[in-house]
Amino acid sequence: MHASRRQLLLSALAAGVSTTLPLRALAAPGAVADPRLSALLDAFVDEILRASPLTATSLGLDKGAYAALKRRLDDRSAEGRRREIAAYADRARRLRAIPRGGLSGRDLTVYDTVLYAMDVGAEGGRFAYGQDYANPYVVSQQDGTVAITPEFLNSQHLIETREDAEAYLARLEQMGAAIDAETARMADAAGQGVIPPAFILATTLKQLTDARAPEPGSARMVTSLAERAKAKGLEGDWRGRATAIVAQKVYPAIDRQIAGVKALQPRATNDAGVWKFKDGADYYRWALKYNTTTDLTPAEIHEIGLRQGREIDALMDGILKSQGLSQGTVGERMSALTKDPRFLYPNTEAGKREVVEYIQAKVDEIRPFIPQFSKLGLKAPVEVRPVPKEIEAGAALGYMNFAALDGSRPAIYYVNLSDTSNWPRYTLASLTMHEALPGHAWQGAYLAERNSEIHTIASLTGFGAFTEGWALYAEQLADEVGLYKDDPFGRLGYLQAIRFRCARLVVDTGLHDKRWTREQAIQELAGATGRSVGAATSEVDRYCASPGQACAYKVGHNEIVRLREKAKAALGPKFDLRDFNDAVVSTGGTPLAVLETVVDRYVAEAKA
Repeated sequence: MHASRRQLLLSALAAGVSTTLPLRALAAPGAVADPRLSALLDAFVDEILRASPLTATSLGLDKGAYAALKRRLDDRSAEGRRREIAAYADRARRLRAIPRGGLSGRDLTVYDTVLYAMDVGAEGGRFAYGQDYANPYVVSQQDGTVAITPEFLNSQHLIETREDAEAYLARLEQMGAAIDAETARMADAAGQGVIPPAFILATTLKQLTDARAPEPGSARMVTSLAERAKAKGLEGDWRGRATAIVAQKVYPAIDRQIAGVKALQPRATNDAGVWKFKDGADYYRWALKYNTTTDLTPAEIHEIGLRQGREIDALMDGILKSQGLSQGTVGERMSALTKDPRFLYPNTEAGKREVVEYIQAKVDEIRPFIPQFSKLGLKAPVEVRPVPKEIEAGAALGYMNFAALDGSRPAIYYVNLSDTSNWPRYTLASLTMHEALPGHAWQGAYLAERNSEIHTIASLTGFGAFTEGWALYAEQLADEVGLYKDDPFGRLGYLQAIRFRCARLVVDTGLHDKRWTREQAIQELAGATGRSVGAATSEVDRYCASPGQACAYKVGHNEIVRLREKAKAALGPKFDLRDFNDAVVSTGGTPLAVLETVVDRYVAEAKA
């Protein structure tokens, strides 16, 4: 999955007020040539960071003039959402005041990119429910303070000084109010008929109950601070103070949210798609636009998934037959392979450590190939971690947190090990190419390591179709340089991953446009890909909570491949794969329509 659960990190949760604070430490001089545009983007960065302290911390920017942000959480209230929607429209208005015709090169790219982000964000204000990043539910198995904040505090809130530890406690103090704000919004949405499906509520309830289960002093929110403060030699009763906050403020708020979820259960149905809501069809079209950065209709996306799925099936069929597997459909043969003991890890703590070690070995294996992909010379450090146990029931099967811009924290690649049978060994290489190198971690490393070349606004506008499209394209690059030349099952795992993204197009549109049931979607996904029913169930539930997000991958991949073929045809022998890849990555991330203008400019420069 994503670098975070948000696809547009411009989804800062309140509209900050522009200040006169200079951002020269953030926006490198010369990253944007036009002085008026540069100044306006500086102001946008300031507003976004002040409105979303969690974003500031994630990027390692909660220092200096922004140090106070380390003591705050984002505003999760209804008023906070109203402010953020207003901020999108206001920034779009201010940006349009700069004549586009006077811009060129990178300035034009960043102008078009930011304007698209603001417009599509403001468009989401038409709908009176959900989050601005196309999640219709304020609280679900993959969204909300309980699902996000404890791991954020553990992995992204660094503890180096006494001030850092005090800031951690300040954030812990605010968790109760944030949870209560979400509970109130959840009840308000229910009054408008917006209630998560019964199966989403059941998983969410389990997650909340699991988070509430430990004694306060044993909660990870407490032990994380206590252990890291002790390791840094910071004297103080950190454990006692954190325990008191969890016991007196956090746990009671979780109890109230548990009660809120239980109150919704008698009214919930198993209808899986957003079609059931007022303006649900329009909401889904907006969610697809938001996530794919295209105007493709649900019907068009559904057909693309069916057609490309058949094409991948033909390739997989050839490999399966070469390995003596010829009986049944491709999906049936892959399903049998999924259960083959040769490829499975024990579902034990030792087996889970083996999975992490194998993934790390695959990160190391691909590094020598990187010069064939790119001339950028990025270091791109990556740390592999299992998804924390308290959230693994509802979390994605794999996802990436980008590295901090200041180098204080590497990219963190999370793999969900709730059940190791979801990860036969032959599937792990392609997953690693996607999440780590040359996928998310590589693309994110450009923002961190070459930030003198690009405005900081690029780190705040992550488009799902670009980031996930690049990561899926990265899986293809690994195959093209021969990573699987002596590993037919590894290549089968890669093709299965591509097939899986085709099936996502079919299933997501099936759920939200064609009114499929959850069971129908699970059957289609498992049957088409051969993945376990457990893995398919986790995926389908994710699509229900984040409509359209699963379509970003293949739509983005298709466009990057199309643009590469366009560049090849135009340049002939002058085409250099490394230059093309670097032209894409060095945008920092753009909507797909803007990406074509970047590639056209790269072609023109290569010809010259």
